Amino acid sequence: MPPFLRLPPCDAPVFGHVHHRAQAGYYAGIVESAYLYDELSSEIIADGCHLPAPLLQLAYRHIGPQRLVLVTDAMRGAGQTQGESILGSLENGQRVILEDGVAKMPDRTAFAGSICTADRLVRTMVTLAGASLPDAVRMITETPARVLGLSDFYGRVEAGRAADLAVFDHTVRIAMVFKDGAVCFENREEAFQ
Repeated sequence: MPPFLRLPPCDAPVFGHVHHRAQAGYYAGIVESAYLYDELSSEIIADGCHLPAPLLQLAYRHIGPQRLVLVTDAMRGAGQTQGESILGSLENGQRVILEDGVAKMPDRTAFAGSICTADRLVRTMVTLAGASLPDAVRMITETPARVLGLSDFYGRVEAGRAADLAVFDHTVRIAMVFKDGAVCFENREEAFQ
């Protein structure tokens, strides 16, 4: 592996960097490395806004659920659908607009951040990327736990592991949440309909 790739294991934010130009041509950069080196895992904000369906499909098909980590990268406005929020500190932060599934700068010329929730990441990977539900769940649970070195306790449902679970309904919306094996949230409207 080239020396510039000897970085922590989850250091290739897919599609977050530009290609590098070398004199008369191009050479592989961090994006291409995510596809070429099996030792690397890659993070994506799979909200359907930061990356369109074709790029989600490309990452899923060619990086795969064993190396692809779904991240919300969410800000304070996570889970809201529209309105305003503050990016950064409440006192000195940046006012942002929440619309179209993402936080935008006030002039609407750029994204300001993600307002995505983990269940939305799973739904988006299934609906836009064509991921199977087990693969989408793996990318938000088992894969990040392994990348972070926490796979002995998190990431899978097995005896001796953390009993922190989210239960989806048939539309992949949160129906129940367990923390340490006890129900801490139940959406009676959504639960198992």
